[in-house]
Amino acid sequence: MKEIKAFIRTNVLEQTLQSLREKGARGITIVTVHPVGYGFDSHFTLSEKKDLSEKYYDITKVEMVCDDKNLDLFVNNILENAHTGTTGDGYIFVSEVNEVVKICTSKRGTRFDELSG
Repeated sequence: MKEIKAFIRTNVLEQTLQSLREKGARGITIVTVHPVGYGFDSHFTLSEKKDLSEKYYDITKVEMVCDDKNLDLFVNNILENAHTGTTGDGYIFVSEVNEVVKICTSKRGTRFDELSG
């Protein structure tokens, strides 16, 4: 299994989530974040005398876990919906998930279909 963490502009969140759901994604978590520094906010430095509202802008982290077979489908879907072509579009990180434990049944596995029931 893979974990996808995508940092995207908040204004493209709804269309991205809707599209992911249509493709079969489930268990999506969203978190509002305030990135500082490299990659997201590189045109500002903390030493500049600017209001916080000018230093930070809305970014949302989308987190989800999927089976390996769906990884490209979901990553490409996020790319299609979150891409504006301008600096600050965000990043997608993909990590390996070695095990999942379903708390209510204590079942363990390496794929979602092993945990059903």
